[in-house]
Amino acid sequence: MKYSLLIVLMLLSFFTIQAQDTRSSIANPYEKQNDIKLNVLRAVSGAFEISYDRNLNKKSSLGGSVFVPFNQDPSKDIDVNYFITSYYRWYFGKKYASGFFIEGFGTLSSIDGKQLTNTNGDFIQDEGSDSIDFAPGIGFGSKWVTKSGFVFEGNIGLGRLLFNAKETDHDSVYRLGLSVGYRF
Repeated sequence: MKYSLLIVLMLLSFFTIQAQDTRSSIANPYEKQNDIKLNVLRAVSGAFEISYDRNLNKKSSLGGSVFVPFNQDPSKDIDVNYFITSYYRWYFGKKYASGFFIEGFGTLSSIDGKQLTNTNGDFIQDEGSDSIDFAPGIGFGSKWVTKSGFVFEGNIGLGRLLFNAKETDHDSVYRLGLSVGYRF
């Protein structure tokens, strides 16, 4: 009896053992977890913005970007000293973490403390100290990924300054980008 029970258990164990599935071990080129991108639109306008995305799953990612102007030409009138932005994206595309997306973001910004005041019809520019503020916002865009891992992205977003908007002539921040990068 013990011998026949042992044979039955061994036969059943053969049905439950599974070998490695070779189809699941082959990496899908779209399902890599990291994207790094450079905003070309900002680079042309005199600023440097680099972004990193961590793809959580097929439909979402977390990311961050750093924006610093490098062209301090007074004729360009760039009032921003830096932006540090974190964001969460929700994708609606069919491919892994790509296609149309909406995002919620938070931006820590440093803006020049310039203010234009109207005094009897004359505009006077007051030079104050730099203002550091936080701005939550929303945005949308689209991301395209090639099989070789190159990433192309366009996005736009708008956020409102929360704390120090009265210290400067800005009360909002915007995100605007045409970026190229690589998924690894």
